[in-house]
Amino acid sequence: MILGIGTDLANIERIAATLERFGDRFRNRVFTEIEQRKAEARADVAGTYAKRWAAKEACSKALGTGLRMGISWKDMAVTNLHTGQPVMHVTGWAAERLRAMTPRDHEAVIHVTLTDDHPWAQAFVVIEARPIAAPDTHET
Repeated sequence: MILGIGTDLANIERIAATLERFGDRFRNRVFTEIEQRKAEARADVAGTYAKRWAAKEACSKALGTGLRMGISWKDMAVTNLHTGQPVMHVTGWAAERLRAMTPRDHEAVIHVTLTDDHPWAQAFVVIEARPIAAPDTHET
């Protein structure tokens, strides 16, 4: 079942200007070390940050809170599988909120997709609850 959905559109040029103006202060407040390493290694640094910014906004919306109620930017982080597929990780208050909204006997799965077409970066997040399979108690 779907527990929440969220989307966000970020302007890459605005993120580039924010990076230029605030530098590490902005990076360290919003992005984890892993996210920073990924962005700084890319040709399109600002675009990479903008997609992750949008993903955090989209995730906070899917959690039903937006960026309030104690949620922190760094409570949500995007990494990539070896295939390149983005993966959203939640910690802190975001993880608490996810646990609270997940029905008993279910596990939460966060799906995230990112895209950009200069000057826009977009993210879409769907939070799914999957039933946890009961262990097979039948003997063969």
